[in-house]
Amino acid sequence: MDAEELAARWRARLESWAIPDEILAKAPVDPWSHSPERFGTRTDKALAEPDDGPTMTRLSEALPDKGTLLDVGSGPGAASLPLRGRIGHLWAVDTSASMLEGLTVRAGKLGVPVTTVEGRWPDVADRVPVADAAIAAHVVYNVPDLAEFLRALDVHTKGRVVLELPNRHPMSWMTPLWQHFHGVDRPVRPIAEDCVALAAALGFAVQVEEREAPLERFTSLEELAASVCRRVCLDPARAQEVAETVLELGMWPMPRDRWVTIWWE
Repeated sequence: MDAEELAARWRARLESWAIPDEILAKAPVDPWSHSPERFGTRTDKALAEPDDGPTMTRLSEALPDKGTLLDVGSGPGAASLPLRGRIGHLWAVDTSASMLEGLTVRAGKLGVPVTTVEGRWPDVADRVPVADAAIAAHVVYNVPDLAEFLRALDVHTKGRVVLELPNRHPMSWMTPLWQHFHGVDRPVRPIAEDCVALAAALGFAVQVEEREAPLERFTSLEELAASVCRRVCLDPARAQEVAETVLELGMWPMPRDRWVTIWWE
């Protein structure tokens, strides 16, 4: 299959994750929203406990001392700020102003020069210079036009592009709960190997490494239940019911995710 066909398949598979209109209409909050506080906590943990996994290793070895780093889908900086000692200038792109604000505050405390660009990649790519290296961590499952996204990353990078993503869609683990509460089956794909196949078809000499995630998805059953209420379009008052269902279905404690690192020069 060529790149155009693989890109179309990626888009179609992502679109299949759309929540049925009748369920979405009753959702108390946006089920696709992200918590800046939760992402901030993860960033602070990444700064306090540096990760020596393949993503940080491949990025660190490719970033020249005081080089320029492009972080697309940066959030508060969990995938870039841990390299603070090597970064000469950080270019951070994200659709969330609050996430970028959190990154700016942390970068300032760490002495990392940073320029933030609010917007969706690659729509804002013309506002970003070519960097020595680039990272896009845990963002591709939010990208319908993945071929365009990857091409723009490559064009804006002199050296190495690094991606990190779960081996399966990050919402896949909730499939039994969608079935239980709504009688709805969720898709299986896309998965990480679909991203790898597309990157290879675009002509990139991709390298792939996989490992167990260094972080637990949730620190408590209560945290999980609150997240499920939001993601599965349930009233937050049903959190206890969700927790009981999770236990009945044997979903707690949760196994750790598998994370995939994809990179090319």
